[in-house]
Amino acid sequence: MPDRLRCHVTVAAVIAESGRYLFVEERIDGQRVLNQPAGHLEAGENLLEAVIREVREETALDFLPTAWLGCDLLPLPNGAVTLRVAFTGGTQPLQGSPERDPEIVATHWLTPGEAVMHWRLRSPLVERSILRFENGVRLPLDTVGILVPNRS
Repeated sequence: MPDRLRCHVTVAAVIAESGRYLFVEERIDGQRVLNQPAGHLEAGENLLEAVIREVREETALDFLPTAWLGCDLLPLPNGAVTLRVAFTGGTQPLQGSPERDPEIVATHWLTPGEAVMHWRLRSPLVERSILRFENGVRLPLDTVGILVPNRS
């Protein structure tokens, strides 16, 4: 019997305004890289809850998803894969003084060209999500799976 695939589920938010995209600058293995606001799905969350939480933690913005952009698999060196589900939507500032994830160095509004020319991207999925957005991919949110209780 073949081994089961180990899979890490992540979510990402593609947030655009006037031709620029919101990126987070983070340190990975001592290097500064750009990513969309993104992170791992946590136990008990559905995909929408996860992307809203990740945007809040990494940018101190309240994210309102309006569509999903699809998903991708990224092979990892240890034989596992990351399944990344990307969303798009709008933001507004959070009330009060929310704390931002300490691993996030800064946020930047950049064009895709500026991002690619001057920065290292966290993964090829950053560019892939922007390409989907620019190609007009918008999938209805009601087609995204939700957390279904285990009835066993």
